Amino acid sequence: MFGRTKGGMNTKLHAVSDADGRPLSFFMTAGQVSDYTGATALLDDLPKAQWLLGGRGYDADWFRDALEAKGIQPCIPGRRLRNEPVRYDKRRYQRRSRIEIMFGRLKDWRRVATRYDRCPNVFFSAVALAATVIFWL
Repeated sequence: MFGRTKGGMNTKLHAVSDADGRPLSFFMTAGQVSDYTGATALLDDLPKAQWLLGGRGYDADWFRDALEAKGIQPCIPGRRLRNEPVRYDKRRYQRRSRIEIMFGRLKDWRRVATRYDRCPNVFFSAVALAATVIFWL
């Protein structure tokens, strides 16, 4: 699963998670940067999978082609302004709520939710620590 959330102080946190909603990798970008930047950065970190669920922000033909080249079937709804509608498995897409739940659990940590850290590196470290404690210990 592929998703992003606003991290406060004008940043976005992009994440790849497994089918159980546990985070596998993160990437942080500036808030005004397109979601395609996060998708490009995390493309090499994708594990071997049959499907990738992602939000509308990750809808791009080049991204779909890159996923299919890796043997991954994209399940990403098309943007609303797309000329040709994109077919995707709506029932499978409902499982994307797991990554939203993962971001919600990360934000249960007050330090992550309120972003006390001004330095992006320290904030990213706090996110990684919270993810490790919540999901992997």
